[in-house]
Amino acid sequence: MKNIFKFAEACLLKTTIDEKLALTHQAWQTLENGQLSLLSEQPVLPIEQVTFPDRPILLPPRDMPKRKFGSTEGIAAFFHAITHVEFIAIYLAWDMLYRFRGLPDQFYQDWLRVADEEAQHFELLSKHLQTMRVNYGDLPAHNGLWDHATDTADDLLARLAMVPRCMEARGLDVTPAVITKFTHLGDDASVALLNRILTDEVGHVERGSYWFKWVCEQQGLEPEAKYRQLIKQYYKGGKPKGPFNREMRIIAGFSNAELDWLENTTL
Repeated sequence: MKNIFKFAEACLLKTTIDEKLALTHQAWQTLENGQLSLLSEQPVLPIEQVTFPDRPILLPPRDMPKRKFGSTEGIAAFFHAITHVEFIAIYLAWDMLYRFRGLPDQFYQDWLRVADEEAQHFELLSKHLQTMRVNYGDLPAHNGLWDHATDTADDLLARLAMVPRCMEARGLDVTPAVITKFTHLGDDASVALLNRILTDEVGHVERGSYWFKWVCEQQGLEPEAKYRQLIKQYYKGGKPKGPFNREMRIIAGFSNAELDWLENTTL
């Protein structure tokens, strides 16, 4: 029987994109067929050993070229950036289930589903990019999302707070306005693609909320207070700035108290 952690290790250490995508889909199908072992047998390798493809070239966020959204080049750059986010999201889901052991089987099943859906998003976005005569890797990208993974490699609650419940949750805030822009442009293909991704991302953030609260309960911690503490500790600048999509964040497991705190301009 194949093992989920061997799949994870292969996906995190192999640099070939096509191989990574194929392994991700194979792992999910193997789980669906009831043939995937969730037993933790091999040791966890340090996060520093995770490897990325040679392209795209990764730049600090401040060094990324500025392109206007209204131009053809700007739209292509926007979708290249989103494609990169979804590519890193595959890593984030795999690393979530690989790095943190001894949790219920459902934890590993949930994050494998997330990895598979992120891989689907990446494939759809890559094809969409090609209609603009751009391939993933043609433009530079930044690696800010992965920095949050390395910062929280030894702390599951911090990882859950910073990745699904902070960085990924940001997509729930900003994507609806982007969809509106493409609707006004009459770009039905982009609207359909972004709506598909947004729908799935609500579920991904909800899984982050669920497991954050579950781990807090196991450790005898108050989830809202722990969330505030971790965001203050790990988020540069203290906490993210709004506006926040309360409706979608509530569906994704945020409490009104958490949202009130995020919206409050003082720490």
